[in-house]
Amino acid sequence: MTNSASNKSVSSLTLALSGVGCASCIAKIENALASVDGVKTAAVNLAAKTVLIESDQPRPNPAPMIAAVEKAGYGATLLKKDEPAEGPSVEEELSHLKSQTLLAAILTLPVFILEMGSHLYQPFHHWVMASLGQSMSWGVQFLLTTLLLLGPGRRFFTHGLKALFQRSPSMDSLVALGSGSAYVYSLVATFLPGVLPQGTAQVYYESAALIITLILVGRYFEEKAKGRTGEAIAKLMDLNPKTARVERNGEFVEVPLASVVVEDRIQVRPGETVPVDGTVESGSSFVNEAMITGESVPVEKSEGATVIGGTLNQKGSFIFRATGVGEDTMLSRIIDLVGRAQSSKLPLQTAVNQVTAWFVPAVLVIASVTFLVWLQFGPQPALNHALVAAVSVLIVACPCAMGLATPTSIMVGVGRGAESGLLFRGGEALQTLKNSRVVAFDKTGTLTRGQPALTDFQLLHPAEQDTVLRQIASLESGSEHPIAQALVDGAEERGLKVVPPQEFESLTGLGVQGKVDGVTIRVGSASWMRTLGHSLDKSLNDFNTLASSGKSALYAEIDGQLAALVAVADPLKDSTRAAVKQLQESGFKVAMLTGDNGETARAIARQCGIDEVKAELSPEGKVKAIEELQRQFGQVAFVGDGINDAPALATAEVGLAIGSGTDIAIESADIVVLSQDLTAVARAAALSKATLKNIWQNLFWAFAYNVVLIPVAAGALYPTAGILLSPALAAGAMAFSSVFVLLNALRLKGVKL
Repeated sequence: MTNSASNKSVSSLTLALSGVGCASCIAKIENALASVDGVKTAAVNLAAKTVLIESDQPRPNPAPMIAAVEKAGYGATLLKKDEPAEGPSVEEELSHLKSQTLLAAILTLPVFILEMGSHLYQPFHHWVMASLGQSMSWGVQFLLTTLLLLGPGRRFFTHGLKALFQRSPSMDSLVALGSGSAYVYSLVATFLPGVLPQGTAQVYYESAALIITLILVGRYFEEKAKGRTGEAIAKLMDLNPKTARVERNGEFVEVPLASVVVEDRIQVRPGETVPVDGTVESGSSFVNEAMITGESVPVEKSEGATVIGGTLNQKGSFIFRATGVGEDTMLSRIIDLVGRAQSSKLPLQTAVNQVTAWFVPAVLVIASVTFLVWLQFGPQPALNHALVAAVSVLIVACPCAMGLATPTSIMVGVGRGAESGLLFRGGEALQTLKNSRVVAFDKTGTLTRGQPALTDFQLLHPAEQDTVLRQIASLESGSEHPIAQALVDGAEERGLKVVPPQEFESLTGLGVQGKVDGVTIRVGSASWMRTLGHSLDKSLNDFNTLASSGKSALYAEIDGQLAALVAVADPLKDSTRAAVKQLQESGFKVAMLTGDNGETARAIARQCGIDEVKAELSPEGKVKAIEELQRQFGQVAFVGDGINDAPALATAEVGLAIGSGTDIAIESADIVVLSQDLTAVARAAALSKATLKNIWQNLFWAFAYNVVLIPVAAGALYPTAGILLSPALAAGAMAFSSVFVLLNALRLKGVKL
């Protein structure tokens, strides 16, 4: 669990990276940044092409960090908080990549037809030999392939060879060596055939060209899919309007959003978006907050209510005073939170990075050994077979899929959660929640509404029910006790007019008494009513039933006569029972931690089917209760209001803060649930399981792909089945591997929550 207290001295910034091709780049960049003064941690997100840097300096200087990345052979620019990682530059890069891929395909097609057409269709071979001749055919292939390597394929050689010379080979290094070897061999066969052994002068221009083209195709679809993994932030960014109607010199005028400051009075008309956070001063309406909280039902807003920037006003209009603008709005905080979570790493990612760090050098060794073995023991022409096998090994190996397996799933999973009002402060929370065994809830304000309400009203003698309730509520309006307020609210909800009592007296431990409408009224405990001479025999069973169900039951005497039995309780939220049931069906044990007395706590637990109850707890007691649950069952997820339960949230392996609007203490928990709907906890658990399952699927594919295809490319099946993988097929398989991982991660966008 990440405790917010420990983060106060840590600042962070994010750099957008360029030239990052595969997973082997991750360790190189992170190691380069680790040597910069003030850098505590650096986490590269291959899917987003960003690096999140945490520094122990209050205002870290990005210049030395950017310099360190550039020295490592990559580009870096500071990414501002109000910019999404998928900005216009990424769109431009995608457009450029598309044009380069099309150009590569146009140059490759004639080469492929001339060479492979001759192999596959004998009449075509005769036509080529008769009309062009071998020298002319090879010359055309040489010219087109050279243009391809110098144009669209140049990126692989500039990045790959540079990384190779720096002794940190990357995926681009493998592509450069593979396609370059095929090209150089073909070049010698075309212009200096005499230096090659007899019968080995053969060209592989089509392999060199196809390798580049197929990998560019894969990169294009990969980049396109990566853009979709970040759609959640892009959608959140789009929620901000460009302007706001702000009061200036007594009139409301349209001004740019950047001009709005705290305390500005802002007008919101029907159908408009609330521009910033604030408090309603006049007017009323219903506001759709689904885009922030995930709740589809519009929320009523009137004087004193808080509004959130980015939410959509319905048919009414109102004026509110700005309380949060710029980076201080809830929407900006959410965007920042989602961005951080998408850039974070799971614990298992560390192990993956350690594997990929030595993967490319290992592939180079395997390719070299493959070449030597084929050259020594392969059939004639041995040199050709050795070249094909070695190039295939270089091309088929794909550390990209390994590096993308975890971050793409995190990006999509965290984004999917944000769309449903579930904010993960870090990707680690996804893994931790899935591994939890117990979900423990705070009671007041979490399982319950947090505000006592009138739940039962029973007349004990013939009278007009509304009259009796109005008189009781009018007497209680003289008290500030929460139970008294619940009685007043209950009467007003029924449309009854509550008036101040003519006389009022509070009797400690007994109840209250006074006069309403000239009549003496007393409301209090059963023992007081007995003292006043009333027989409770007929109603005592009802009284005990109410008390045993966790309600505060009271008697009312009007004009000397026992008039009514009333009960007040903090009712369960509508979603509580469903949430508990869903969690239990998902395999979690559900516990409740509360400061209430044991009888009330057990009554609440019975109502919603909770497994474990720990009552009469102080904040420190809740911490000890969580530690006890951890010893007894294993990892614990704690659900609280994010403010009063900060110690418990920090103690649990994963903490979930339940709340809405700007009152959420985002820094208190690992996961923030923006709505009051408790079934969101079960949805968060379901998303956690789905994301981890998706990650393991990606990792299995990435590793299994390499374990199976590298030996095949090396020629392991040739002695028994006569199968030798061509470099072109290897390039296609490699490109498919990364695209498969990305498409699998994107399936998380369809997870039902």
